[in-house]
Amino acid sequence: MALRRDAETLHLESECGVDEALPLLEQLTASDPPVVDLRGCTHMHTALAQVLAACRPRTMGAPENAFLARWLMPLIASPPS
Repeated sequence: MALRRDAETLHLESECGVDEALPLLEQLTASDPPVVDLRGCTHMHTALAQVLAACRPRTMGAPENAFLARWLMPLIASPPS
């Protein structure tokens, strides 16, 4: 599984597929949402990107994948319109 949680951090690792979208949403909408560590993410399905953009979690590091780092991080950090 590409999602791994330890204590206060949710790690997105390796290739994160569509099957991870619902577990990600559940984690981020919990009463005490985790910090999201994207540093180990090499590929991300657009469903996960949509969850991250909607929830705008606190993050720890940018994805390893340069494309994701360039396009996803500003989307997550931008204020709601």
